[in-house]
Amino acid sequence: MCGITGIFNYRNTAPVDQDVLLRMRDVMRHRGPDGGGAWMSADGRTALGHRRLSIIDLSEAANQPMHDGGDLTVTFNGEIYNHAILRAELRQAGISFMTDHSDTEVLLHGFRHWGLAELLNRIEGDYAFAIWDEKKHKLSLARDRIGVKPLCFSVADGTFVFASEIKSLLEHPAVGRAIDPMALYHYLSFLTSPAPQTMFAGIWKLPAGHWLEVEQGKITSGRYWDAVPGAGIDPSETSNLSDKALEDFYVTGIRSRLEDAVAKRMMSDVPVGVFLSGGVDSSTNVALMSKHSNGPVRTFTIGFSDHQHLNELDHARRIADQYKTQHHEILIQEADMIGYLETLVHHQDEPIADWVCIPLHFVSKLAKDNGVTVIQVGEGADEQFCGYSGYMGYLDLYRRYWQPFRSILPGFAQHGVAGVAGLAARMRPSLRVYADIIDRAARNREHFWSGATVFWESMKQELVNAGAFKPCHVDPDMRATGLLPSSYEETDTFNVIKSFLEPFDAAHPGQDPLTRMIYNEFRLRLPELLLMRVDKITMTSSLEARVPFLDHKLVEFSMDIPQKWKVKGNEPKYLLKKAVEDLLPHDLIYRKKQGFGAPMSEWLRGSFGDTARDVILGSHLLDQGYFKRAEIERMIAAHQSNKEDNSLYIWTLFNVASWYDYWIDR
Repeated sequence: MCGITGIFNYRNTAPVDQDVLLRMRDVMRHRGPDGGGAWMSADGRTALGHRRLSIIDLSEAANQPMHDGGDLTVTFNGEIYNHAILRAELRQAGISFMTDHSDTEVLLHGFRHWGLAELLNRIEGDYAFAIWDEKKHKLSLARDRIGVKPLCFSVADGTFVFASEIKSLLEHPAVGRAIDPMALYHYLSFLTSPAPQTMFAGIWKLPAGHWLEVEQGKITSGRYWDAVPGAGIDPSETSNLSDKALEDFYVTGIRSRLEDAVAKRMMSDVPVGVFLSGGVDSSTNVALMSKHSNGPVRTFTIGFSDHQHLNELDHARRIADQYKTQHHEILIQEADMIGYLETLVHHQDEPIADWVCIPLHFVSKLAKDNGVTVIQVGEGADEQFCGYSGYMGYLDLYRRYWQPFRSILPGFAQHGVAGVAGLAARMRPSLRVYADIIDRAARNREHFWSGATVFWESMKQELVNAGAFKPCHVDPDMRATGLLPSSYEETDTFNVIKSFLEPFDAAHPGQDPLTRMIYNEFRLRLPELLLMRVDKITMTSSLEARVPFLDHKLVEFSMDIPQKWKVKGNEPKYLLKKAVEDLLPHDLIYRKKQGFGAPMSEWLRGSFGDTARDVILGSHLLDQGYFKRAEIERMIAAHQSNKEDNSLYIWTLFNVASWYDYWIDR
C-alpha cells in the first residue's frame, strides 16, 4: 500500500507548483515511508506524486511514478493479486518488461494494451491508481471494486487534484477548509459521509467500483462493477440439485473461493501477519494462511485491561495454539485511548465515528513493532453471510411486523398509527427507534438503512435545526460527472438509501430482504466506514491491510445465494460456518458472536465523559446553528447518570466536534 497524489490544470495553462505537489505527497509519509517520487509533464500542467511502502518487487526499478517508456505514467496504491498471470499474457503479446515482478508495471502495459475498461475487468486486487496519457492529454483514475483503497479528489476553477487522503488535498491552495452541511446531516445517520460526499465542502470520494477521466476540459465517470446477483453462479449449475446437493454446492463454492482469496493475499516480499480475535472470521484466516505459509503465521490480538469482560483472549489463544502461530497480545485501557485521540482525528481526515478505530490502532502498532508490514483482516464476512445479531433482528422485524403492518392496515391507518407512535416517542425518548420504524413503514421507506445507524430521522428532529443545513457550492464540472445525486443535498437521509435500491430493484426485481440489505451495505457501510477505518488506522502504522473475505469472486458467488440458505435454521452465517467446520473447534464456530469493540459506554461514564462533554459543548461547531444544545446536554446527562446508554450518540458528536476544531476551526 502506498500514498498517491496528483494535480492536473485541465482548464488553464498555469504550471503546477512543484513545492505544492511535494507537500501533498509528503504529508502522507506514513503511507509510504520507504521512498517518495514525483513527475511532471513536459508542459508543466500535470504532476504526479507517490509515497512508497515497498511490498512487491522491492527494487528501485519498481519505484513510482512509473513510466512505460512511451506516453504513459502511473501512480498506484494497492496490490494486483493476479499480476503474474497478466504479465505472462502481456509477454505473449510481445510486450517487454523493465522490472522483475512489479504489479505496477503490469498496470501500465495492461492499460496500453487493453484499455481502461478491459484492464479493470481483468485485474484482481485492491487498488486506487491514476494513469496519465501524454499523447491524449488525459488522466484516468479508478478505485477497486469493493472500495478497499481510498481515492479522493477536488475540482476548482479548472484544476483537478486527487490523493489517497484528504489531508493531501488540503495542501493545495485551491482547496479550502469548510464543512459540507449535507454530509454532516447524513453522517449523523451512518457514522460516516456517503460517497461521493466528504465532510469537507468541495472534496469528494470516488465511490467503490468507479472510474473517472479528465480530458479536454471535462470530467466523466462511471461504474464498472457492482455487488449484484447474477454474476457468480450459473443457474444451470443449481437448477436440478436436491437440497443436500445444493448445500454441498454452496459450501464447496464458498470454501474454494475463500482458500483462493487467502492464498492470493499471501503474495508479498515482506512479512505477513493476521489480526486474530478468536471469532470465526479471523480464525479462518489463520487456518487458511497456515496452509500457505512456510513458517509459523504471525498473529496479533488486543484486549482491555480495565474491562476484561470484553476480551476474547482465551479464544484467540486456542487458535494460536492449534495452528502453532507466533502469537502476540496487547492490553490497553482508558488512558491509552485518551492519549491517542488527537492522532486519531488527524489520521481519519474526516470523522469516522466507529470506536473500533481505537483497538485497531493499538493492534496495528503491535504488528508493525513486531516486523510485519502486511496484515490480513476479517472484514466482510458478517456482511455477506448475515453474521450480525442486528441483521437477524431486522429480518425478524420484517417478517413479524413490517409485512403484516403494511399488508393488513390501510394507508390512512398506517399514518394514524405512525402519528400516535411519534407522540409517544416525544414523551418517552426510548421509544424513538420504534416510532421511526413505524413511520418508515407508513411512508413506504426501507426498514433497513444500515448495519450501523446512529441517529434515526425522528431523533434528528430532536437534535438538529433542519433549516440550518444548506447545500454547499458544487463546481459545475463535478456536477456534470453525475456522481452526486441531487437528492443528497436535501435534509432527508432516506434519499441516500433510495438512490441505491431503486435502480437495484429495477434491474434485479424480487430479491429477498437479506440480499437487498447486503447490497445496501456494499454501497455504503462497507466501503466508506468499515474499510476506511481499516485503511486509515492501519496506515497510521505504515501497515497494509488485506481483506480476503471481500475478494470479488467470493462476493459475486455469495450474492447469488438466497437468504434461506445464509440463515438456514435461523443460524447466522450458516453456510460459512459449514464451510470451515473442519478447520476450527465446533464450540468456537457456534458460540455466540461477541464482536470487536471498545468499552466506550463505561469510559463515557468516567473522566473521559467529562472531557467529551466539554469538547462537544465547547466546540465552535455548535455556534453554526446545526444542533440544539439542550438536547445534547440532556443526552450526555442521561448517559452519565446511567439512565440511558447514549454512548454511540455522544461518540458520534464527539468525533465531529473534534474534527471541526482540528481541521476547520484550527
